[in-house]
Amino acid sequence: MEAGKEGMLTVKERERIELTVQRAEQHTRAEIVPMIVPRSSFYRDAQHWAGLVLALIVLTVLLTLETLWLPWGWHAANAAWLVCATILAYGIGSRLGTLGPVIHLFTSRERMQHKVRLRAEQAFARHAIFRTRGRTGVLILLSVLEREIYVLPDRPLAEQVSVERWPQIVQAAVERLKAKDIAGGLCEGIEQCGRLLAEVCPPHAGDNPNELSNQLVEER
Repeated sequence: MEAGKEGMLTVKERERIELTVQRAEQHTRAEIVPMIVPRSSFYRDAQHWAGLVLALIVLTVLLTLETLWLPWGWHAANAAWLVCATILAYGIGSRLGTLGPVIHLFTSRERMQHKVRLRAEQAFARHAIFRTRGRTGVLILLSVLEREIYVLPDRPLAEQVSVERWPQIVQAAVERLKAKDIAGGLCEGIEQCGRLLAEVCPPHAGDNPNELSNQLVEER
């Protein structure tokens, strides 16, 4: 599914990624499918924690300054304002919890990596990347919020490559992604994967059909 004008990348950037896939597949039987998503999860727990922290901060400040805003002693109306202010702070904090920097603050790197892996596994099945003649499909998923690139090969390919090599080949791509070069990061990941796949899954002479589309898959 390719996004239109509202996508994260321009038409030229998507064409650049498609050409990178085409060049990489010339040297391997593997079928590379590039994909980009803005995030792999909503991280609603981060929204909850952000709201809770802000509510506690506001409550603490109000109680600390009670001598200023309660000059005539404690009344039911004062208690109501205190509760309302705390609830409002929680709501504002929850909204702030949808922002990338806040999500990174309240979410561990391991949890983000787990969510990206789950998103890749779901996409692999949903887009039928396993439907190739030799089970040579490879999904390269870029998740922007997490600043992660995850490579998910079909099982026969995965058995030919050690687990440690897949993260190693996308390290340079992740660095470009951290520099906010989204298209460049994905292209780097495709090129690195193409080199590895050319080693373990070279093409047969005169028999290297293009079984899966080279176009970038964009999802929300």
